[in-house]
Amino acid sequence: MQGAQRNSLRLLQWMMAASLALPIALFVFTSTISYTSTKDIADREIERTLDVAHEHALKVFETIDRSLAELNEVVRGLPDEVIRSREPALHRRLKRLTDALPQLKSAWIFDSNGKSLVNSLASPPQDLSFADRDYFYAHVDQNIGTFVGAALTPRPPYQGARFFGMSRRRETDDGSFIGVIQASVLPEYFESFYARIGSDPGSFFAMGRTDGVVLTHFPRLDRDFRLDPTGPVGQQIAAHPEHGLITIAWPSDGIERRVGYRRVAEYPIYVSAGLETSAIRARWLATMGQHLVFGIPATALLFLLLALAFRRTQHLHAEATARREAEEALKHSQRLEALGQLTGGVAHDFNNLLTVIRASVDLLNRPQLSEERRQRYINAIADAVARAAKLTSQLLAFARRQTLKPEVFDVGERMQSLHDMLATLLGPAIEIGIRLPTESCLVKADAGQFETALINMATNARDAMQGKGRITFAVQAAATVPDTLVHVSGSHDLAGNDGFVSVAVSDTGIGIPAARLGRIFEPFFTTKQVGQGTGLGLSQVFGFARQSGGEVTVESEVGQGSTFSLYLPRVPADLLPQRQAPNTAPAVAGSGMSVLLVEDNIELANFAADGLTELGYSITLVDNATDALAELTVDTDRFDVVFSDVVMPGMTGLDLAQAIRERGIRVPIVLTTGYSQALSQDGAAGFDLVQKPYSIEELSRVLHRAARLRPVRDGAAE
Repeated sequence: MQGAQRNSLRLLQWMMAASLALPIALFVFTSTISYTSTKDIADREIERTLDVAHEHALKVFETIDRSLAELNEVVRGLPDEVIRSREPALHRRLKRLTDALPQLKSAWIFDSNGKSLVNSLASPPQDLSFADRDYFYAHVDQNIGTFVGAALTPRPPYQGARFFGMSRRRETDDGSFIGVIQASVLPEYFESFYARIGSDPGSFFAMGRTDGVVLTHFPRLDRDFRLDPTGPVGQQIAAHPEHGLITIAWPSDGIERRVGYRRVAEYPIYVSAGLETSAIRARWLATMGQHLVFGIPATALLFLLLALAFRRTQHLHAEATARREAEEALKHSQRLEALGQLTGGVAHDFNNLLTVIRASVDLLNRPQLSEERRQRYINAIADAVARAAKLTSQLLAFARRQTLKPEVFDVGERMQSLHDMLATLLGPAIEIGIRLPTESCLVKADAGQFETALINMATNARDAMQGKGRITFAVQAAATVPDTLVHVSGSHDLAGNDGFVSVAVSDTGIGIPAARLGRIFEPFFTTKQVGQGTGLGLSQVFGFARQSGGEVTVESEVGQGSTFSLYLPRVPADLLPQRQAPNTAPAVAGSGMSVLLVEDNIELANFAADGLTELGYSITLVDNATDALAELTVDTDRFDVVFSDVVMPGMTGLDLAQAIRERGIRVPIVLTTGYSQALSQDGAAGFDLVQKPYSIEELSRVLHRAARLRPVRDGAAE
């Protein structure tokens, strides 16, 4: 006894030391992982932001380029005298063009001497020569296509913001130079756009020419700036000319940033997006600070409690009695028994499924694997995932937290179609009897959950008979739910204005003692040995019945068997939908369809984005509803469909869908969730819903079906 007391006191001392040492070690380890994760997340954010900036720049340059080409066609073959004679009409046309494009400051048509024949600013134009401007003299000697100039200040008497020119050469049919068509582009237009998408602290954007001349810069600079082609940035671009990601002290202000860059198609332009490394570290420090806010008080409290426990244990050891020890032992045994039932069933089933998945993955990694074996392992993984999803659905069904998919079906027909599967499930030693009514017995419920409930009741009956005996399935109409040994209809509102449909499962098993009847629907309660069942079968039946507006009752006598009766509200025959062929269609190709994907879980988001991208969809990925609304606000016609998770921090996916609807943004919305309290109570509010876990094939069909409701847009006008 004295040795045990000393050991317990020594253990408490070790626990006090460990209560300080382990949190510190865990904090150091977590800090390292968190810092790496924060940098990876920042890189993905930079790449996504760079995608947006690149697409925006490409659209702007292509739009201006098309406008210059159209103007060139308008004046092609016209002598300067004719253009001057039509100057008022051409002036109005150029003005309409600049008014329609906010990125343009002005548009000009110059003669071969650099004088304006017509422009959008003044009519008639000033008699000034612009032959010394880069956008003009670059075209004099040869046709170089579209030229993008450096940032310039307007020449008096013209005033206003700085601009850079985009220009094309005017020439005769024999190639002789006769002038230039030019558009003045506003750098501040790009800076305003960057300010909208770069709301995070430390955000950075730049756009410049391939020779290092910077056209726009965010944060805005008060001077012209040019990158040295031989410097670190220039060397990186030379090594990877299309795109890249670097950490560098940016030459314009010396601030260290993580910067991604990308070339804009065939134009001699690069766009860059990045974050200050100090902002990335600040995110990491904020995350670790949150851990410390909770960790330090918790650690201090734990240490204090252990210290108090140590002192009290010193006193209680002397006063401990055999009765106290016996009571503690009994309580400990009861806790372990409850914990064993909980973890033994669920963990056993999940570990079996995880073992199948892990083994299949290992086998798939073997070289020279035949196609038949590869397909068999893939099917094994898919089957294990489906079984795991089914176990999760059983837990949610009992808690009445699962979003069901009700449909109208005939219980008798569904029972008859399950006969062969039930025979295989129950085994040859069990005789099956089925009694079906002559009339239709229609219910509106989740057909999949109904089949699961039926299988659970059949499995329970089989186990009660130890695999040998007779099970009878009887379907009939019922006016009310009868009073039986076990049912609690008074605890919730029963539906059923048209009565009920009763599905009774009777067995010739050992029966259920009266003392246990009150617990048979409790989750994880089972009379089976640990590892042979989770105790979730009958609880799923209970949850499904309650959530469907029905009831489940039990009649049993020891030695005489049991009868479980599932009651579901009956519906009129006119609600039965027309029969449709089963949907076995493969995945639908995206064909460039634009999808705004909103998902806060980055692993799941990348899975969905990669799968849809392989099918030809164009994916824009954001991790919260606020950024999704910002994307839609910038260009409401950009996306063909929005695909959003429901459960997200802050604004949920359902809130996002409601906000899109309230703002009048006409884009279809598809939601997804594995569990949502809001959806389980109020439904999907009329939006399409994809249940997790989903396959890419299923998702592509739902997205394609939803987006087809939207009018087809003219891609060339985008």
